[in-house]
Amino acid sequence: MACFDTTFHAAMPEVARVLPISKELQLEGIQRYGFHGLSCESIVHQLGNDLPNRLVIAHLGNGASVTAVKGGKSIDTSMGLTPTGGVIMGTRSGDLDPGVLIYLMREKKFDAAMLEELVDHRSGLLGISGVGSDMRRLHEAASSNADARLAVQMFCYSVRKQMAAMIAALDGVDMIVFTGGIGENDGEARAAICGGLSWIGVTLDEARNRSANNPINDPASRCPVLVLASQEDEQIAHHTWALFPHSLS
Repeated sequence: MACFDTTFHAAMPEVARVLPISKELQLEGIQRYGFHGLSCESIVHQLGNDLPNRLVIAHLGNGASVTAVKGGKSIDTSMGLTPTGGVIMGTRSGDLDPGVLIYLMREKKFDAAMLEELVDHRSGLLGISGVGSDMRRLHEAASSNADARLAVQMFCYSVRKQMAAMIAALDGVDMIVFTGGIGENDGEARAAICGGLSWIGVTLDEARNRSANNPINDPASRCPVLVLASQEDEQIAHHTWALFPHSLS
C-alpha cells in the first residue's frame, strides 16, 4: 500500500500549480506538487464538522511547509516540485534565488550532486547557524551564539511570510493550525510567528500557547489558532481500510 504525500494537493488551481517556465517543460510534468499532504489531510479529518472555510496549516518540523485549505481542499502550498522549496527548514534551503545556483555552477564549478547536497543537507537552520538543525539546540545556543539566534529568527520570519501569503491566497483566514515537531512543541516559535501576524488580528494567549492548551489564541484574536498532532499514519490506515475493508477485518 502506497499513499502519496502529494495527492492532497493534486487538484490545486493552475494559478498555484503551474510554474513560470516554458510550456515544453510544463508538459513534462514539472509543476508544483506540494508535500505533507497526509499531514494536512489528517488535520482536515481531525477538525471534522469544525472545519472552517479558510484554513492555514503550518506543518513545521525538520521539513516544513505552509498550506492554504479552502473548503477542505488545498489551493496553494509552499513546497514545489520537490520538498526543498518554500520555507527555511532544518537542512533544506527553502526558496532560493535560482541565480545563486547558476553562480555556484559557473564560478565554483558545482555539479548537480554538489548542488543537491548543498540545498538539501547543508543549508537551512544548519547552514545559517553552523550549530545544528534541531530547534531545541538552537534555542539553547541562541543566548550566546548570534548565528543560532539568527537561524531561529530567520525560520520564524520565513514561516510568517508564507502564512501571510496563504492568507492572501485565501482572501482571509478563519483558522490557523500548527502541526509537526516544531509546530506542536515549540511555543516560542509559535509566538514569534504569530507575533508578526498581529496586523490581521491574530494574537496568542501566552499561557495557553506555552502549554499548547487549545485554542492557544487570545479571546480577542480574529481567528482561532490551534495546535494539532500530525496523524499521517492514521490517514494511511484510513485509505488502506477504504480500499481493502474485507481483507483487513
